[in-house]
Amino acid sequence: MAQEKTVDLREQEEIWENANPESPLELSVLAGEILLYNGAEIFRVQETMERIAKAYRMDSFHVYVISNGIFACGTENGVVHTAEIRAVSLAPTHLGRIAAVNQLSREIEEGKYTVPQAFQRLEEIKALPFASKWFRLLACAVGSAGFCYLLGGTLWDSFASFFTGLLLYLFLLMKGTQKLSKIMTNILGSGLVTLCSVLLYMLGIGHHIDHMVIGSIIPLVPGVAFTTSIRDFFNGDYVSGAIRLIDALLIAACIALGVGFVLRTASAWFGVVL
Repeated sequence: MAQEKTVDLREQEEIWENANPESPLELSVLAGEILLYNGAEIFRVQETMERIAKAYRMDSFHVYVISNGIFACGTENGVVHTAEIRAVSLAPTHLGRIAAVNQLSREIEEGKYTVPQAFQRLEEIKALPFASKWFRLLACAVGSAGFCYLLGGTLWDSFASFFTGLLLYLFLLMKGTQKLSKIMTNILGSGLVTLCSVLLYMLGIGHHIDHMVIGSIIPLVPGVAFTTSIRDFFNGDYVSGAIRLIDALLIAACIALGVGFVLRTASAWFGVVL
């Protein structure tokens, strides 16, 4: 019996060695990794992976996804395939990549892609760039000014928030080369725009420092992460929802710390009325 088991194990190892590395299982895991990394909800990741596995007629497929990891295994033609555990860090949201993977999964269900072709398409999606730095710089500035005005600021307040928004994104670009932690990035970023708002207010540019500061820090607010966490809770993914919620609350606390420290210091040193 021991000899038979040894032979069976060797035969199984040979099957694994000769198996195609571009298997439907690996394809579904790569698709899930791209979705998760770019901010997709947990239920969307699992559903997309299951659709791909079903489209390529895997005998069985099991997947468990949390906000920073994927665990999957499956059987194809009687052969058990195992995928490595994928650790996925929380990263900025890229809705373009999410939409592209969703579209690819629908086209796979329609039979438009072989497994190698789908792998090639996923690599293309994975390489989709963000918008240009100049466009993001302008968007951050216009967004800061727009939110300042919508939240009750005057045109002069929005004018000041426009420049503090520009400065904020320049800081975010610079911190990318310094590899600062998320905590320090949000504390320093919120403190920087608050300090600039105080200086502009003291120079007479802007009339309501609270609206100027609120408009300036909006680009740092983790609205997408918070919304995604709530959706995860509603879908029963409590672990993932808690992870995203803690991340969002941590960012919010860092922003509050940076803003509060600068405003309190300005009030004590310069007599700025808060």
